[in-house]
Amino acid sequence: MTAPHSRPVCELVDFLTANPAVAVPRHASVVVLVDASGSAARRAGMESVASPLGVPVEDIGRGYFDARRDFGPISYGVVGIPPEERK
Repeated sequence: MTAPHSRPVCELVDFLTANPAVAVPRHASVVVLVDASGSAARRAGMESVASPLGVPVEDIGRGYFDARRDFGPISYGVVGIPPEERK
């Protein structure tokens, strides 16, 4: 990983490797929230994040969208949240 935004992930891995006494969760999630006002814009935002992950966007109803890819016990997810839920 060489991208600047990936550096903290590498630092976490290095830290956990160097400090085996630190408790590590069995499962972990990283979630990107997409909160565009309109459903079409929210879907487009979801697609822009989910596409590079190689996963489909699922309309889970009531204005919500979901996409996720699992890497062993680590999940990278994208969630589209309708504006009324952001209050």
